[in-house]
Amino acid sequence: MIIKSKYKIARRLGTPIYEKTQLAKFAQRNERRAKGAWRPKSDFGQQLLEKQKARLTYSLVERVFKKYVTEASAKKGVSATEALFTRLETRLDNVVYRLGFASTRLASKQMVSHGHIYVNGTRLNVPSYNVKAGDLITVRPSSVKKPLFATFDEKMKTVKVPAWLSYDAEKKVGTVTGTPKYIPAEHPFNLGVVIEFYSR
Repeated sequence: MIIKSKYKIARRLGTPIYEKTQLAKFAQRNERRAKGAWRPKSDFGQQLLEKQKARLTYSLVERVFKKYVTEASAKKGVSATEALFTRLETRLDNVVYRLGFASTRLASKQMVSHGHIYVNGTRLNVPSYNVKAGDLITVRPSSVKKPLFATFDEKMKTVKVPAWLSYDAEKKVGTVTGTPKYIPAEHPFNLGVVIEFYSR
């Protein structure tokens, strides 16, 4: 997925969805620009904005994102919002990012695509692979010596993984220990509004 200017996109959406825009300098500039800036007034405009925030946060093309929404809406016994969030968070590339193996989701997508990641001892190169509770995520042994992972151990000391994941620094193994829970206040997008957008 090719993304042009991340700063322009983040300014247009009004939220720092990319890691490089999550800085005080960007926040200050965005606050200044926000005064008098255009914001959607209609329900459709607001829904479209939330959809773009969510889709671009996970670096997904429209076709894939819409597929996830359709599947989540069709699930029985669970809210569409929770089902969608779980599917987005349990993508292999997102889990690699959440574990701290990569500094951005785009970097984690590339890391997986290039075959640097093992799941349960098997090499996988599909970023969209859906991990499940109990899955073990590791870096391919032959990749550990590559420059990409030169500071891996030091970097992992500062990473705080979500409650549904765990990381064993001694064994260098990430484990999916549960299911992610959607807490709106912790994210720059509203998945409930996203579901409404596709339900029109």
